[in-house]
Amino acid sequence: MNLNDKVKQLKLECLELCVHAGVGHVTSAFSCAEIVTLLYYEIMNISKEARVSGDYDRFIMSKNHGSVITYPILADLGYVSYDEIRTFLDNGSRFGIHSKLGIPSVDFAGGALGIGIGVACGMAYAAKQDNKPYKIFCLVGDGECYEGSVWEAAMFAAQNNLNNLIIIIDRNKMAITDYTENMVALEPLMDKWKAFGFEVREVVDGHDFSQLRQAFANDSSKPICIIANTIKGHGVDFLENNLLMHGCAPTGEKAELALRQIGGDK
Repeated sequence: MNLNDKVKQLKLECLELCVHAGVGHVTSAFSCAEIVTLLYYEIMNISKEARVSGDYDRFIMSKNHGSVITYPILADLGYVSYDEIRTFLDNGSRFGIHSKLGIPSVDFAGGALGIGIGVACGMAYAAKQDNKPYKIFCLVGDGECYEGSVWEAAMFAAQNNLNNLIIIIDRNKMAITDYTENMVALEPLMDKWKAFGFEVREVVDGHDFSQLRQAFANDSSKPICIIANTIKGHGVDFLENNLLMHGCAPTGEKAELALRQIGGDK
């Protein structure tokens, strides 16, 4: 499978959902599109056999407003239908801005930031206690790292040697109101996670599949934190690093331009 072609397809479908609805966290979804694609199609054990036994790897989208990028994946993998995900944000739809429990393959439903990592730690702890082989992959926004609950969970993970826990930081350096380093600087972010007892790996380009693969390649005796440097709105020039487009879907000619750019036609 060519993941570069796959992520292009998924981003197009994600964008179409948001354009149709007139709203959606397109930029947040596009910053983590390659990360989530690699997890679902290569890294995580989500085989039918693993799901029947309950030993499948869990994915926690802690930056839950980015959930829309997972909806085309769930349809592509056969968990839900394409017709249903196209009801995104319709009255009565199961598919909203934030993912909902009850949707196949969704193990976490969030709203406020800082919650998902604690849930991931609980799942990882339970798996260790039950001698289960599955891993927990948790995607955290860098702006989310302003939440104290993130660091409380990190301390718990290190204290309990949760080496079945992999935290991925979507390091796009932006939050809803400003760039992170203008607000309260997060750097040196790697040193912070190391100090909290994690093995830390940095991905210079979080949109490069080969670099991402390398970061996930080896297990550790510690919980792992992967800091993936990304671009918010990646792939659409007028969305990239644009603070004013947080939570917004392009409309009209801008929507058509965005669809063309994701499709490879500038």
